[in-house]
Amino acid sequence: MKTPRAWQRMLSGRRLDLLDPTPVDIEIEDIAHGLAFVARWNGQTRGDFAYSVAEHSLLVETLFGRIARSAPPKWRLAALLHDAPEYVIGDMISPVKAAMGSGYSVLDKRLEAAIHLRFGLPASVPVTVKKHIKKADRISAWMEATEIAGFSEAEANRLFGTPEPAVMEGLSIRLRPPREVREDYVARVEGLLAEVG
Repeated sequence: MKTPRAWQRMLSGRRLDLLDPTPVDIEIEDIAHGLAFVARWNGQTRGDFAYSVAEHSLLVETLFGRIARSAPPKWRLAALLHDAPEYVIGDMISPVKAAMGSGYSVLDKRLEAAIHLRFGLPASVPVTVKKHIKKADRISAWMEATEIAGFSEAEANRLFGTPEPAVMEGLSIRLRPPREVREDYVARVEGLLAEVG
């Protein structure tokens, strides 16, 4: 019996083994391209463009910077890359992840470790940094839910917690063509890598 294929060819030409990913097969252009075309909320959002994981990641990194003001650039990079594995495994909404069990989580963690190593981060980030990233992620989800996904503030508060208004001040959800988001994502990663040195 033939073994099923467990790799994907990327636009860069890299061949990424999903079961045993290595940092050498990961390119930022592939991540940015994939994330710019992966829709959050299973595409169930208002607007002329899907709200992409790449756009969400840019917002999370901004929110993280407001929450953890003294965090060094490497942890801002970790915040920006927090959903990077979704460039190959897609964005599963929480109810689907729960129904799938641990399989998705194992795959996600393997990819995350390889991505982190590729960009000079530890395979796993410290717990305190993860907590700040998770907080930024939940605030982003609250903003998305109330601005483009049709949730009331009360419903979003129940699901994601009530965010501090000051953290969100001046920010709003942006719906843009994938090409623009992809370019901004790559530029932000490169900018943070330059700061990390």
